[in-house]
Amino acid sequence: MGSTNPSKRHAEKKIETELGSIDLAKKPSRQWKLLDFISLTMMAGIVILFLLIFTSLGDSLAASGQLYLDHEESAAAQLQLAGATTSSSVKSDFTGSTVSSSFWEQVEDGQLVEFCSDRYVDHMPCHDPKRAVKLSRERNFYKERHCPPAAEKLNCLIPSPPQYQRPVPWPESLRKIWYGNIPHTEVVQSKSSRHWVKKEGQYFVFPVDETNFPDGVGTYVQQLAQYIPFDTGAIRTALDIGCGDASFGAYLLSKDVLTMSFAPRDSRKPQVQFALERGIPAFVGAMGTLRLPFPSFSYDLVHCSRCLLYFTANNGSYFMEVDRLLRGGGFFVFSVALELQPFQKTCLEELQELVTQRLCYTQVEVGDSTVIWQKPMNSSCHSQQHEQPAICPKENDADKAWYVPLDYCITRPTAFDDLGEGMNPILPKWPERLEKAPLRLIKMSNHESEQFESDIHTWKSILDYYKKTLHLKLGSPEFRNIMDMNSGYGGFAANLVSEPVWVMNVVPAFGVPNTLHAIFDRGLIGVLHDWQVSLTDKFSMYLLSVHRLKHKSMSEDDLKFAIFLFICRCEPFSTYPRTYDLIHVSNLMQSTAQRCSLAEVGLEMDRILRPGGMVVVRDTEEMIHRISKIATALHWTFEVANMEPEGVYHLVARKHFRKQKSYLQIVEFQKFKRGATKLVS
Repeated sequence: MGSTNPSKRHAEKKIETELGSIDLAKKPSRQWKLLDFISLTMMAGIVILFLLIFTSLGDSLAASGQLYLDHEESAAAQLQLAGATTSSSVKSDFTGSTVSSSFWEQVEDGQLVEFCSDRYVDHMPCHDPKRAVKLSRERNFYKERHCPPAAEKLNCLIPSPPQYQRPVPWPESLRKIWYGNIPHTEVVQSKSSRHWVKKEGQYFVFPVDETNFPDGVGTYVQQLAQYIPFDTGAIRTALDIGCGDASFGAYLLSKDVLTMSFAPRDSRKPQVQFALERGIPAFVGAMGTLRLPFPSFSYDLVHCSRCLLYFTANNGSYFMEVDRLLRGGGFFVFSVALELQPFQKTCLEELQELVTQRLCYTQVEVGDSTVIWQKPMNSSCHSQQHEQPAICPKENDADKAWYVPLDYCITRPTAFDDLGEGMNPILPKWPERLEKAPLRLIKMSNHESEQFESDIHTWKSILDYYKKTLHLKLGSPEFRNIMDMNSGYGGFAANLVSEPVWVMNVVPAFGVPNTLHAIFDRGLIGVLHDWQVSLTDKFSMYLLSVHRLKHKSMSEDDLKFAIFLFICRCEPFSTYPRTYDLIHVSNLMQSTAQRCSLAEVGLEMDRILRPGGMVVVRDTEEMIHRISKIATALHWTFEVANMEPEGVYHLVARKHFRKQKSYLQIVEFQKFKRGATKLVS
């Protein structure tokens, strides 16, 4: 065993000979390996930094991190409310809807809700920039409504800016608003070249005739008035696309024209927020992949100034939406900057062909920067066309507009042709149309004219009761922006047209008849919205989506979006916090309670209600009892009255200015309980 193998010794000697003078004892330096590792790490860090700065990855990661912090903060507020103390419960309980459900139950039981941190002063759940940055930019998809799932909803009250105070009263608010209510100096800097808004001391000031229009909005409207009959009562409802400073809609109020202005959310230039603070009708929205939340033939005028929207893109579906909303005989105004951008020139040329040659509009006027077209009154021209776009199929309901994809087809005249009235029956002029039963309501929706006339008289009595018994000062400077959450025929708003207010009429998209077309036919404005989207309705939409996919008329992306809709439930409104001075609710809560948490709707009402603003709920005794507990949880003070006949009760509540845990609402609730006990006995 001690002898050495001769062949092995021979091999070792051969290796030594071949290596020659190479020193096998010398090994590569360990220091070089370390330096290589450091260099590689630094290079990787630079690449990652580059990706975070110059791509959307950084925005996505930041948004995800912020969402995690939001979850933690909201969960902490929940646990504080529930009396929990362990941090492990924060993470485990907030992963699903279980905690949310218990939270809503606590709110419905009257437990006080905490306030969110100050960074949420402008929080809009369905228009959240942190969520939008992760969405596709194609066809403005990221600018549309994208509501959070249950696990991402904030379970706290949206605070006001530290210096917030009661808004400047109307009509003084047209010229100035409090800086502390919307402390965004970025809008002044971004609009400094146009001078439509300036900061002077504690105010944002809007100089007369210093607007988006080169010669002032007054001169601009006077030029349009040469071709559009503003002063005859024929033009009452207008839609302003990408409203800018909303000065167009503000000026038309003097012509008795009610304008709905809208634009996407812009964190740097919150122009819709400025419009609402000034008391001008507006909401947040975008022309993207879905219909706007209005029925067909709603507007007498559609206007787009300094227009950056490419109407002929996506097969012209954007202008097909304009055509759906515009009445027969109505006007479309397309206005651009004096110096046309190349894409605007191309858009204008393509739009000219689409509007005049294919849709049979009449070109009323062409100026250096403004074109006016008038829509035909009947569909005879369309029936002679052999090229696209074609008339929409009969199963396409033009009045459905809640999460309905845009179409590339001409809205059917259908019922109007059946009535022998062409594309749109000629409406009475304003103000006669306000109290005349709309023709399409009677003939299309099978409503009786007597029912409509009865509704007019009913709401006159109710408004008289509101003013004399509930002492609501509806004609005072205290109220300007008003919402009616369940508008019906618009009777509440119709009885306020002589007051210095405007009313956003909301018709629920499900569960009640779609009467929004009647509201527009009366010369009022509003939107479709669903405060509480039921799983039944969502499931129906899902099944319809699957059907369309089988017939190759829906893409897989559209199907995924439909599934998202099926999962989502209660939906916030498309507006900024602190929008309305008064929120009116009549006979809505009974159906709401069956489909969605009343507490969740209550928190949304608190978000869009201004501090010092009021809520009036008209419902049954049982429902008022439930809502009064929620009012307690929301830090509102309230009174309950039941003097209206037929067992109708009213809750009149006010939102406080300060973040205070007041016990006044608890005292009021105890009074209500004693009163309710006497009434029941």
